[in-house]
Amino acid sequence: MRCVRQLCVLGVMMLCSGLWVHCETPLSGAYLDGDVNCAILSSIHTRVIDLHKRTKPQPFVCTGFDLTTFLQSLSAIHTIEEINNSTLLPGIKLGYEVCDPCASPTKALHCVEHLLAINGSLPALVDYTDFRPPVKALLGERYSELSIAIAKLLSLYLHPQISCSSSSPVLSDKLRYPSFMRVIPSDVYQAKAVVNLMSHFSWNWVGVVYGDDDYGQAAYQSFMQESQGKICADFEKVVPHYLDHIDIDKHIKDVAQSIRKSEAKVVLLILKPQLVEKLFTEMIQTNTSRIWIASDAWSMNRYLTKMKDINKVGKIFGFSFSMGIIPGFEDYLKNLRPTPGARNDFIEEYKQLRLNCSLSASTCAVDDLLQAVDLREAYRERVAMYAFAHGLRALLTCNESVCSGDTNFPPWQLVESMRNVNFTLDGNRYSFDENGDFADGYDLIMWRENNDERFIEIVGKFLSKSGDIEILSQFQWINHTLPWSKCSESCPPGSVKNQSKIPCCYNCVPCGEGNYTDDWDLPECLKCPRGLWSNSGDRECRIFEEKYLDWKDSYPIALLAATAIGLVLVLTSLIIFFVHRNTVVIKKADNAMSCFMLLGLAVSFISVIMFISRPNPHLCRAQQAVYGLGFTLCVSCILVKAYRTFLAFMAFDPHRQHNLRKLYKPLINLVVLTGGQGIILLFWLIFKSPFPDLKWPGTGMVKYVVCDEGSIVGFGVMHGYIALLAFICFFLAFKGRKVPHDFNETGVIIFSMLIHLFVWLCFIPIYIERNQTEQRHIVQASAILASNYGIMFCHFVPKCYIVLWELSENSRASVIGRLARCVNDDMANANITVLNAASRITPDSGIFCHGVGTSVVEISTVSRDVSRTTRPVDFTDLAVPRHAKLRQRHTTH
Repeated sequence: MRCVRQLCVLGVMMLCSGLWVHCETPLSGAYLDGDVNCAILSSIHTRVIDLHKRTKPQPFVCTGFDLTTFLQSLSAIHTIEEINNSTLLPGIKLGYEVCDPCASPTKALHCVEHLLAINGSLPALVDYTDFRPPVKALLGERYSELSIAIAKLLSLYLHPQISCSSSSPVLSDKLRYPSFMRVIPSDVYQAKAVVNLMSHFSWNWVGVVYGDDDYGQAAYQSFMQESQGKICADFEKVVPHYLDHIDIDKHIKDVAQSIRKSEAKVVLLILKPQLVEKLFTEMIQTNTSRIWIASDAWSMNRYLTKMKDINKVGKIFGFSFSMGIIPGFEDYLKNLRPTPGARNDFIEEYKQLRLNCSLSASTCAVDDLLQAVDLREAYRERVAMYAFAHGLRALLTCNESVCSGDTNFPPWQLVESMRNVNFTLDGNRYSFDENGDFADGYDLIMWRENNDERFIEIVGKFLSKSGDIEILSQFQWINHTLPWSKCSESCPPGSVKNQSKIPCCYNCVPCGEGNYTDDWDLPECLKCPRGLWSNSGDRECRIFEEKYLDWKDSYPIALLAATAIGLVLVLTSLIIFFVHRNTVVIKKADNAMSCFMLLGLAVSFISVIMFISRPNPHLCRAQQAVYGLGFTLCVSCILVKAYRTFLAFMAFDPHRQHNLRKLYKPLINLVVLTGGQGIILLFWLIFKSPFPDLKWPGTGMVKYVVCDEGSIVGFGVMHGYIALLAFICFFLAFKGRKVPHDFNETGVIIFSMLIHLFVWLCFIPIYIERNQTEQRHIVQASAILASNYGIMFCHFVPKCYIVLWELSENSRASVIGRLARCVNDDMANANITVLNAASRITPDSGIFCHGVGTSVVEISTVSRDVSRTTRPVDFTDLAVPRHAKLRQRHTTH
């Protein structure tokens, strides 16, 4: 029995003596000696117990076995064994030593001190050029905070360090971290990827939660810098990164409260997986759903995908570093054991934890490695180890059969060789940029629902060179199913953003006329090309619509109806006047002049039709010329009638009456007066005639095809000439207004001319206001109709009524009787002297009634035929006192 004990002790001593790190050294959890050794720093445990209570430099006690980092360390070991079995480094065996910093920067420095120590101590030298530690390169760490602490120390020795997941931008600073390299992009690219992802899905109003460690703060600063002016944070919350922090739960609840209160539907989480788990637990308890953007620290964490009720938290997107399949790695894990000659305490610990799970499910601390972690996450460790091997191959000047270099070289010599590597692995090309980073982009991942769990699937890519987000073709449905998260609603085409003080918040303002936007959320309106236009708020420019008085429109139909009625009245009046031409009323109205008036009115009515249809040069000229000549003829006839009445009642001044009577030549008067208008029109049409033109009011999409006057002077002179004739008619009729109504037309002349002058006085401002639209034609046509109807209803309709329905009251006896009664009434109220027989009044002489001033009532000479057919009226037979003396009086003033 004693012999057996001695053999056991001897065996243990031999085993310990075969190890480079002896049994009493607990810092190294795995070890394999080789010609060139590489250190592996991997936080296989998640935290140090009671770190905040540490008051003595006692040994660290770690807890919380992390399957992800454990898997990554196994990937590095598996890759080293693969390289040893290849011809990449002929004659060279790679060794490794794994140290677990337990996610603590302090313990990480302790690991580095141990790994660089020579014979158990780390020398303090003035010159480290010939410093030759036992490890020639260091792989790690996972967390940026630890990598930064390590890189600061290693920069003293220019010892090469290569990380597979530390993405903090500060590590790209080669002045501060000259020997640091990584096989992933910097968080600068991750920030760009996140911002582009948010922009791709129209998310500009988000929340940000980050840890207070170096990684979290650096990633947050990168995001805020990259998102400036594009993405705005509704809230920003900081969470302590130390998992045993006394107020960690309080901070998590505060973050959850902020998320619930915020209008932002998207939250960016830059946290450790353990903190994300606590936050999700709080969200699930309050049934709060959001869209979560995962940082690379937890985007691939499979443990979180199996959380209870994980599907209640909402959509989860994230970015992972480019992943791949490691050949033979799954079989290696299925037969997991240390390589002969190697030690791996972590494997033994994992197996012990799994054994506890088989004995009691309640005490199970870890899941099965193959089920709990995505094996693709460990691919970067494979790339990093091949980068180290290719750098070593260059330094040792290896060929296909031998490496001639010294394997005990100072580590600083390996830095430059590793930075310059350019190799192909599994069909992909890899190399470092000038900052010692890889820039191969990211995979866009989505946590998709799978029963009560989630599974991670690659749905797109972020291309670092172009900065674009590409959604894979089979996942294009994602573009149309995710809600927006915006401070303000998107501005649709036809409007622009009126920016507020917050860059992401704005009001939508419609583009003005002549401007447009053809896309969403444009910052400014675009001007329409020449010849095109747009209304306010339009999304495109269009060709102007041309508008004019068309036959089928309502206004033209109304004008045509009014014109037709007018022409019917003209024709009816002409027929009545012809049929009853021998009646007293028609004779008194001067049948010939009335026919000329009706002719002028008919022409004037016809001119209205020329305002309808698309204008052309001939139509534009005809509109004004036909109306001008027709209505001038009509007014000229009225002027002749008014002048005749005026002459008859100037008998008090026979000499002046005689002189003025020379001007009374009805037909010549008509020709001269109408010819004057013709001369005006001739000059107007010759020098600057009306022409069709497109008028645009300066607003709207309609250009009006109208007849431009050509010369506004010609237009004004034409209408002014008619107005002058109308005013003269009014004046002459007004002078003879007090004669008995049976023997004059002064009343109707006054009234009709007042209608005409009033209509055209109103026409001027309305016509000017409507100058740019087709309504100018409606205004002028309406004015023409109003003037025409004014004359029709004043001059013709009453006479037609009298002729047709009051013939008995218009016999010669009735007319003479009413005249006698008028004279009788005037004599009863006046001082009358009866003239002698020689001075007896006849129907052809002037009758002067006291009280009418200088106005004289005339029995028209046109009615002489009436006096010839009747006997002279002897006014001495009327009921006048016989002692009254009729005398002729000339009233003077």
